[in-house]
This record gives sequence, structure tokens and C-alpha cells, in this order.
Amino acid sequence: MIAWKKNKFNNIKKSRYNNNRINLVIAVIFLFGGLILYKLYYLQVEKYDLYTVLALNQHQIFSELKPARGKILINDYNKDLKKEELYPLATNKDFAFVYAIPKEIRNAEEVAEKLYIVFNKDIIEKEVDELLEKQEKEKLEEEFEFLASQNITDEEKIVKDLEIRKKYEALKSDKEYQEFLNIRKETEIKLRKDTIVGEYLLILKKKNDPYEPIKKKVDEETLKEMYSILASNQESEVNIDDLEIKEGKICQIDKNGEKVEIKINGISHTFVTYRYYPENNIGSHILGFVSLADEEQRGKYGLEGFFDDELFGQYGSIKTEQGAQGDEIIVNDRQYIKPDNGSDLNLTIIRSIQFTVCQKLTETAMRHGADGGSIIVVKPQTGEIIAMCSWPDFNPNNYDEVSDIRVYNNPVIFDQYEPGSIFKAITMAAALDQEKITPETTYYDEGQVKVADWPKPIKNSDYDSHGGYGQVSMNIVLEKSLNTGAIFAMRQIGPKIFADYVKNFGFGEKTGIELETENPGNIKNLAGDNIQEVYAATASFGQGLAVTPLQMVMAYAAIANGGILMKPYIVKEIIHNDGEKDVIYPKQIRRVISEKTAILLTGMLVNVVESGHAVRAGVNGYWVAGKTGTAQVASDVTRGYSNKTIHTFVGFAPVIEPVFVMLVKLDEPRDVQFSASSAAPLFGEVAEYLLQYYQVAKER
Repeated sequence: MIAWKKNKFNNIKKSRYNNNRINLVIAVIFLFGGLILYKLYYLQVEKYDLYTVLALNQHQIFSELKPARGKILINDYNKDLKKEELYPLATNKDFAFVYAIPKEIRNAEEVAEKLYIVFNKDIIEKEVDELLEKQEKEKLEEEFEFLASQNITDEEKIVKDLEIRKKYEALKSDKEYQEFLNIRKETEIKLRKDTIVGEYLLILKKKNDPYEPIKKKVDEETLKEMYSILASNQESEVNIDDLEIKEGKICQIDKNGEKVEIKINGISHTFVTYRYYPENNIGSHILGFVSLADEEQRGKYGLEGFFDDELFGQYGSIKTEQGAQGDEIIVNDRQYIKPDNGSDLNLTIIRSIQFTVCQKLTETAMRHGADGGSIIVVKPQTGEIIAMCSWPDFNPNNYDEVSDIRVYNNPVIFDQYEPGSIFKAITMAAALDQEKITPETTYYDEGQVKVADWPKPIKNSDYDSHGGYGQVSMNIVLEKSLNTGAIFAMRQIGPKIFADYVKNFGFGEKTGIELETENPGNIKNLAGDNIQEVYAATASFGQGLAVTPLQMVMAYAAIANGGILMKPYIVKEIIHNDGEKDVIYPKQIRRVISEKTAILLTGMLVNVVESGHAVRAGVNGYWVAGKTGTAQVASDVTRGYSNKTIHTFVGFAPVIEPVFVMLVKLDEPRDVQFSASSAAPLFGEVAEYLLQYYQVAKER
């Protein structure tokens, strides 16, 4: 009985335990069911948008389509077609990007040697030739310097000088010496070659490496040369003339006229679109360049920087379905947004004038040993920039190869300098316009003059050699470039009125030209109502204030334009992708002097060229107006002026209805003392070309 009860109790206990387990299982099932229902609600309702996008990413292809960057165009007259034509100064071009697949390279040494021949050999040989030539010149200069230091008579120095020159001339035909030079050349070439080939081998011998870049921006001819050399061997030679590029591939034309693709183990290429500048260095400061920024090709400096958004354009896109294998499925709801290509810029620059100006500037700057130089040519009636060039320049195709990034800045708009005596024309313009002087007004020149707030007298540049000029007219002041005469003219109107004219001519503010990095100049010494006389006095002959070459040429353009200051511009129309054009029209800033003043001052500037310091700026058969300026460069060390000078000439021709105004500037020419012997002759040379280009009839 007791055992039976015990078993019954155990069965009841066991039954209750089983019921609890069942209840727990049911509870867990309900709990999981609730969680699943919540999760379904969370995914299908709350996170519907997120997972729709994720699903679309798996099933759709979406690609941004890059726009083509707009072109920058310049004009020129085609004599054969007898009409104006547009030429690209900046455009887009496909270049090859050559890369290696090291794991597929069979003979790394042979490939490295051939790559050197294609990409480096000519460059290295040229560099070595230039190096040896430079070393020979340095040796010659050292002998001349040593000769100059010797305590011997001038006659003995002349004899020794001739002996040195004869010795070096004789070495050119000396077989032993030339053989010695050839050995030096070959040794230097071998050292450089071994280094470059070694660098190629480091790339080509990377085991299991699927990709290594070799050379970017390879043109089509060089690419064909590479394939010709790499595909040639002792058994067969691949002639470059038998190669052509078809759909981005290098093909060889076989005996049957069939085009067969050439493949090189471990070396391949792909084509990439780059910004391309057909004229290389010509106009580089106007253009700027395009570089990679945040994986986009964006413009820097010049027009490329200023008009970057317009030139860049707008991205397009394409969206379509993607199959399980990643292939594209064409469906009805495929979305395609065409990229909006960048706008083209049509410039006021005239191609043949730009080329001639840049060429003559480079030749002259190098001949005088100048640190730099600029020329800007403007049409005075409109403010159009006809030519703008500076040296040293750079090739925007290879902008990253410059040794000093300061070369990117356009000196015509970026460099601020004390203009020197060319500013005397501005001073005369102000005094003439106020009718306080005439060209015949005289004063007594003692060669120097005392001014308030300055302990020393201010002298004429030639005071030490000439002294005073006595009673002279304002005409003579410009002809002889007398500082005291400029101060006299300024004093007739007073510092405040003089300062107002300086501002009205556009100094101290940006011109607003469509180029990056323009500076406003600096005329802070002429600011305010109480201007110290010393500041107005020095400014009257171009010291103590800073201007840009563009500001200076536009001020003279105002004189040539009958007293009206124009806004300079270099883009005459923006041509949009849809064919619409934004035309830029000439814009008057203000009248700065009367037409009468402009005529009187023009006559005075003609006298400067006819009988003053600027005779060499003249052109036979024409009246030319202009002024020289030889400005001392301020020294940061002495807080005075250094021995360095900047030579400038600015002028226009013909004086009746001028077709151009031009400024020529040379920085620190080393073989001449004054701009009359450097900038003025260059002006005359370019002016003669311009007058012939515009077919201006001779007037005298």
C-alpha cells in the first residue's frame, strides 16, 4: 500500500514536471514567434528604405559618367582661307598609361633594358651633353675670373684673355681631348642608365605582383615604339611603320593585310584622357593647369582655376539591372542622364602675336641674363588682352616637373613692384588735368629737392654725374626723367588730389581680370586725408608704392583711349555645351582724365621716344608714345634699396587711334644699367611686328 502511494506520488510529480517543460517550450516558441514578427515589422516597415537601397545595389548598376572638360581657344587669321580661325590652347587627349604585370615577366633584364631605350635613353644623353657643356663653360669662366683678379696691366689682360680663348678653341679640334670628353660622357651615361635600369628591375622582379605602373602620359608614337622594340628579337624585327592603334590596342599589319593584336608578356597599357596643351609653354601663365584633387581633375591657377566650374561641366549617370553573373541586363526602366560637358572659352589672345611676343621675350631675357620678364599687349579702346607672356614659364603638360612652384604665379597680375619713372606719366596726367601745368610750364631744377618729413634731399637719378638742369619745362622732365620735376608737378595739385588720381587710374585695387592670383598692389602711403608730403613726393616718380604690370598697362591704355579707363578682359565668349554663348563686352570703368589732357600727355610721351631716353623704342615711319622706367628694388635687409633694378617700358602706337598699348618688363638684367638699353629696344622690336600685323600705314 505504501509502495503504491509512493509510485502514484512520483507519477503525479513527474506529470507536473513534464507539464512545466511543455509550458516552457510553448513560452519560448511564443517568445521567438514574437521576436520574428517584430523583426519582420522592423525590416519591412521601419527599415524598408534602407534595405530597398541595399537590394538595389545588388541588383542594379549605377555609374557616374564624367563630363569632357571644355576647351580653351585662341584666334588667328588664316591667310590661305582669308578668315579668322580658332586654335586650341587647352584641350583633352588620350594618352597611354603603361603598366607591368611582374608575375608574367619572363626576362626582366631584357625588358628593363628595352624600357630604358624607349623612355629614358634620349633624355639621359641630352642631360649629359648639357652637363658637360656647362662644366666646360664654368672652367672657362673660372680662368677669366682668375685673370681679372691678377695685378697686371689692361694690355696684359687683353693678351691673356686671347690666349685663354684660343686654348679652348683649340681643344675643340684636339682628338685626345675630345676622346677624353667622350669617355667622360659614356661613363656618366652608364652611371645614370644603370640606376634607371635598376629601378625598372625592382618593379619587374616583384614575384606574384599583378600590377605595377611604369609610365603615364605616353603618346601614340612612343607607345608604338615601345611595342616595336619589346616585340622584336633576334629572329624577327617588328617595324614601327607596320603598327597602328585600333580601339586602344596595338595591331601589326601582317603580309595578308590583316591587323593582328600584339601582346607583350608582362607589359600592357590602357588609354586615359588627360588635359593637353598643344602649344606647350606658350601661354602657360594664362592657362594654369589641371591636376588631380579628390580623384577629380580640377583646374589650378590662371583660366583653368578661375573658370574651373564652367570648364568642368556636370556629371551624368547610368542605372540599369544587373544579372546574377554581374552582367548588364537591358530593361525598359533603364535610366541614363547624359553628362553635361564643360563650356569652351574663346579668348581675346591672338595666336601669332602671342607666339612672337613669348619668343622675343625669352630671347631678350636670356641675352641680358635677367631673372625674369613680362610683356602684355592690350587693345586700349576695349581692354582686350591681345598677348600676355612671362619668362621663366612652365609646360602645363608637365606642370609637376618644375623646380620652383612660384613659377605657377602669373607675374603680370601677381608681381607687385615699384614701377619707377614710368609712373611720372600718371603724375603729369593729374597735374595737366587740374590745369596746374602745361607741357611748357617750367621750373628751376637744381638736381635735388628737399621735402617735408624727410632728412635728405631727393635727387635725380643722374645727379651725381650731371648735377642740375636749370630752367626746364615739363616736356624735359619726361624726356630726361627728372624726379625733381615729378615732385614739382605733384606739388602743384597737392598730395590729396594727386592720391585721388592715382586711385582713379586703378592702382591699389584688383582690375578684375578673369585669372587666379591677381594682386591689388599697394598704395597705403597715399591713403587717408593727411598724406605726408614725402610719400606723395616719392610716389610721383614711382617709388614707395607697388603696382602690377597689368595695372600699369591699363593706366597707359586710359591715356591712349582719350582718358577713359577700361576693364581688362581675356575671355570674349563662353560657349556652352548646348551651343549657347555668353559674350563678354568691353566695359568702361570711368573717365580719369579729360580728352584734352590725354592728347597733351600723348604729345609729351612722343617727345620721350623722339628725343628722350626711349629713342630705341621707336619704329621707323610711325609716331610712338612711351616712357622708360629703371626702378630700384627694395631691400628687406637694409630697409633701403638694393643694387638690383627692374627695367620697364610702356607705350602705344600709332598715337592717332592706337592699335595697341604694350608694357615690357625685365627683372634684373645684368649686362645693361638702364631700361633704355633693354626694355625699350624690345618694345620697339615687338611694336614693329604689331604695326605690320595690323597693316597700319606709315604716317611719316
